[in-house]
Amino acid sequence: MLLRNINILNFKNLREVNLHFADKINCFVGLNGQGKTNLLDAIYYLSFTKSAFNVIDSQNIMHDQDFAMIQGEYEWENANMNEADDVTIETITVGLKRGVKKQIRRGKKEYKRLIDHIGLIPLVIVSPDDQQLISDGSETRRKFVDGVISQYDKKYLEHLSEYNALLKQRNAMLKQYEEQPGSLPIDLMQILEMQMTLHAEYIFEQRTSFIGKFVMLFQDVYHHISAGNEQVTLQYMSQLQNRNLQEAYERTRQRDLILGWTSQGVHKDELEMRLGEFPIKQVASQGQQKTYLLALKLAQALYLNTQGEQMGNNTYKNRPILLLDDLFDRLDSQRVERIISLVQGEQFGQIFITDTDRQHLSEILRLQQNATIIDDSQPKSWRIFHVNSGQIQEIQ
Repeated sequence: MLLRNINILNFKNLREVNLHFADKINCFVGLNGQGKTNLLDAIYYLSFTKSAFNVIDSQNIMHDQDFAMIQGEYEWENANMNEADDVTIETITVGLKRGVKKQIRRGKKEYKRLIDHIGLIPLVIVSPDDQQLISDGSETRRKFVDGVISQYDKKYLEHLSEYNALLKQRNAMLKQYEEQPGSLPIDLMQILEMQMTLHAEYIFEQRTSFIGKFVMLFQDVYHHISAGNEQVTLQYMSQLQNRNLQEAYERTRQRDLILGWTSQGVHKDELEMRLGEFPIKQVASQGQQKTYLLALKLAQALYLNTQGEQMGNNTYKNRPILLLDDLFDRLDSQRVERIISLVQGEQFGQIFITDTDRQHLSEILRLQQNATIIDDSQPKSWRIFHVNSGQIQEIQ
């Protein structure tokens, strides 16, 4: 899968951008605050119908404008060899207007439910904000797991949405009857808890299955980047591993009334990250933490690629798009070179990279050229763009 072209109007500081991309590597160079990350965020929007950095849609519109638009033209290679055409071209359009619900169109047809778009264009973003996976609480790590699974399993996303809605209802009831616990409608609460349990069991099963398959990919990628010098682990922890949730709800109901919130369930799950035998947050250097996060995200791309094939539900061959924002920060040159050699492989698809230093990007292209047989008859495999005050131009 390739993003061939993108057209942007009034998105953040990008007033008007029209770009054509290379098949493999696209590099964006410029000083901080010029719009490099905004360009990556526009690409992210086309996959997830939202910003990676600001969930309030209206705040992604240029401050002096009433609307914004992002349009991308994608090319898929047909997975079915019996197809008459080798590729399929589709256009995805995002429309934002102040005070109006956003519009997402596939071709000329507008989505009725945004959830139906998730997974069509698999994408993985690596950014400085990934540090929150280590520094923040368990909710951030659950969102990472949920984000991966939801890109290939729409049923999971529906179960997760239903569970969160029911959880909100239960918490509201707990607060409503906190002062008068004897008035709590037990029958209604039991029905709510039974429904939550059904959704939670599916979520738990899928998270368990995902981590079981994902962890080996993750460790292999980390081993490659670190040249085998460090050992890492990733472990899924859940209350459902040792208890019946329906019984746990009943047993802790009175305590939850005092707390005013639900203490049991998959919304308390954790993803433990370790370097050697210790939590990575406590013992890892900044370079080791960034290596850990990069390995997570690159393994995510590999997993989505293989999972899509195994599910057998993809019409197209969809290698995820990879967005690498500020890749070189806190990494030594040896690790960067091993990362670039890895992502240039056939198992990874189209790549978009940002940096403030042209020298770094030139080194990437040197590695790319060394790994590629030069053939002038083939489309250009890389492009470099300069970003300055929201203006983006291709350079040589």
